[in-house]
Amino acid sequence: MAVQLRPASRLATLWRQRRVLQLLVSRDLKVKYADSALGYLWSIVEPLLMAGIYWFVFTKLMTRSLGEDPYIVFLLCAMLPWQWANGVVRASMRALNKDSKLVRSTNLPREIWVLRAVLSRFADFALALPVLALFAALNGATPSWHVVFFPVAVLIQGVLLTGLGLILAPLAVLYGDVERLMRLLMRLLFFLSPVVYGVHDVQDRLGDGLSGLYVINPFAGLLDLYRTAFFAEEWAGWAPLGVSVGSAVVLLALGLVVFRRLEGPALKEI
Repeated sequence: MAVQLRPASRLATLWRQRRVLQLLVSRDLKVKYADSALGYLWSIVEPLLMAGIYWFVFTKLMTRSLGEDPYIVFLLCAMLPWQWANGVVRASMRALNKDSKLVRSTNLPREIWVLRAVLSRFADFALALPVLALFAALNGATPSWHVVFFPVAVLIQGVLLTGLGLILAPLAVLYGDVERLMRLLMRLLFFLSPVVYGVHDVQDRLGDGLSGLYVINPFAGLLDLYRTAFFAEEWAGWAPLGVSVGSAVVLLALGLVVFRRLEGPALKEI
């Protein structure tokens, strides 16, 4: 059993071990694409196919009244970060089991295995961004000055997913139903988040009361902020964004506490 680090030293140790984290992320990417002829292109296949399916359904088979044109760009602005989130949820629940011998035997802060999941899936997200730029150029979607908020959205999502991953990683080890429950919740959350529609669509149709409840979902303001890069006029306002920022901070703080308290019992199970 590795020596337990004091809470005050864990963040400093994580910073000192950033090279190890970089190597772990690089290893994940190399292993993922090692036997693939298409290589990193697989990182864009799923979001591109999903966006293509929804584009076809809502523009060719149905009369669309949600979202904005060009709709494929509207979809990709939210689909890509959603795939990042979905990937982190899946990976974080296996983060401690994946390399259990290393997790138990090293003196690294175990939070590094959750950060590995977040950053590995972020790499997939970043590699898919040229596809968004390509479709925007092909469809005449010109970015506005609000594109400067894109990195802000990335930062908020990174904090949010790190907190969520820190909660899920030990819980998934201790309780087998957590993984099944989260798969179901993520499917539901996809349709309850502004991926195929926008926050402004919810506000227009549900009014202030119900739309106020809707923006409790932290992905509402987050995905809305991503979309301001190309659809600045559809920005839903500060309230959804404030919820997203607040949720990210609270989840990170809660995640650090939960992970620290459940780390010992989780290590006994792996």
